[in-house]
Amino acid sequence: GMYEGSRNPKLQIRLALAIIYLVWGSAYLATKVMVTDEPPLLAGGLRFTLAGLLLGAFAWWRGGPPRCSRLELRHIGIVALLAIVVSNGCNVLAMQHVQSNMAAMLNSTPALWIAWFGTFGRHGSPLSGPARIGLLVGLAGVVLVLAPAGDLHTTALRWQLLILVGCVGWSLGTIYYRHAKAVNDPLMFTALQMLTGGAALLLLAAASGEPFVLQWTPRAIAAFLLLTLMSSCVAYSAYAFLALHTRPVIVGSFGFVNPAVAAL
Repeated sequence: GMYEGSRNPKLQIRLALAIIYLVWGSAYLATKVMVTDEPPLLAGGLRFTLAGLLLGAFAWWRGGPPRCSRLELRHIGIVALLAIVVSNGCNVLAMQHVQSNMAAMLNSTPALWIAWFGTFGRHGSPLSGPARIGLLVGLAGVVLVLAPAGDLHTTALRWQLLILVGCVGWSLGTIYYRHAKAVNDPLMFTALQMLTGGAALLLLAAASGEPFVLQWTPRAIAAFLLLTLMSSCVAYSAYAFLALHTRPVIVGSFGFVNPAVAAL
């Protein structure tokens, strides 16, 4: 519903990009607070489950009940696995051990992955020469700004690689959703995806032996609300809209902009 005020698709795309740049850029700090103060998988699972319930209720009120054919459930499950369980699960576990500037730098790589994966398949979107050069320059810029001083510690390398696994999962989930031809509208699909992914993260938290206890410090409450309402409900919906309505190279651009916002 956030895009219906305008019939101008370029304006809609710019609005959606502005939302994900600002909200996800500022979410690095909130995520760092969450993984410092709370059990990460439990907090992530609760965040996505609650966001899925809130967004699902809104989407149901706005457009009717979800449509859950067997094929649609498969689409929801695959996107939830890639874009929430793998992506968020890897990131929250690794961010306990990785500096936030290094995490932001590694999280710029979806700009490359999404653009590259988007060239495959029958509906692939080929990359022009200037787009390829722009992607490489953008990545070099992120590295120059955020690269940590001094030597890389090999003990931290496995956690950095885990963030990269999360980034690849996110990028594959984006391209899968783009081609899936889901029957639910982006709001309802996003809600179902978050409910499924959140429940899976809660199961993983239980299986890994995380304590089911949250330390509700004031800053943890603020971070949880920011991540649940703004990062999940608003920005994920804007991102789903972008994944369907613009080229992969534009969709992935958040990877370069968000680290700059995070650094600020």
